[in-house]
Amino acid sequence: MNDNEIVELYLSRNEEAINQTALKYGARLRKIAFRILDDFDTAEECENSAYFETWESIPPHEPREYLFAFVGRIIRHVALDTYRMNHRQKRLALYCELTQEMQECIPADNDTEAEIEADFLSAYIDDFLKTCSEEQQNLFVRRYWYFESIAEIAEAYGFSQSKVKTTLFRMREDLKKHLEKGGYEV
Repeated sequence: MNDNEIVELYLSRNEEAINQTALKYGARLRKIAFRILDDFDTAEECENSAYFETWESIPPHEPREYLFAFVGRIIRHVALDTYRMNHRQKRLALYCELTQEMQECIPADNDTEAEIEADFLSAYIDDFLKTCSEEQQNLFVRRYWYFESIAEIAEAYGFSQSKVKTTLFRMREDLKKHLEKGGYEV
């Protein structure tokens, strides 16, 4: 079933929509949650929560052309919220590593104003990624969206780990400059 047909099932409030989403994207969604949580059972719970949130979000949203990205964003947020709730005092090394890497180039205020500016920041990051090659975009997304390790990315592209690290480092430096030009203090 294609995404448009699945979205139609959601819009008609047919529970088969969840089954079709799970059939088509379940393994990929669990993988996103598992990379964040490192716990298969909790990843499955997040997957179920993501299906519920998707059910609640369609309508008003109609992600006919980007259903995986829509549900992927939901499961990522559910998994990160779950992680934060389960690890308030301790930190997972990968999560800290990725956060530290991105803190070098993205401002991270914790006030209400920063939350309001999150959409603007997201747009600046999108603009930056549009200036990058497709390969660079893929490396960036795999590392910072899907939480893939340097080794996994290197293996997937046939690169050395050094090349992946260097490319991501340079991209973070370029992103930092791009954000500073946009008026963000980093």
